[in-house]
Amino acid sequence: MRSEYDFSGGTRGKHFRELREGYRVIIHHKDGSTTEQEFKPGKNVVFLDPDLLPYFPDSESVNQTLRSLVALIPQKTT
Repeated sequence: MRSEYDFSGGTRGKHFRELREGYRVIIHHKDGSTTEQEFKPGKNVVFLDPDLLPYFPDSESVNQTLRSLVALIPQKTT
């Protein structure tokens, strides 16, 4: 991050609820035209609550923990 960027007055996670639902970007071109692009979360997206982020900093840690929990579930015999 460049030294001239000062985020000391910012609030972390200020817009996270709105962004969870998806968002739209409008690009204004030099010729006066605009392009809109919509971003929506994928079907397999799971959102962690802020208190869990220190324990699960990335997808790998989440998946590893879930796999170890699944291994504890007794298998049904038929």
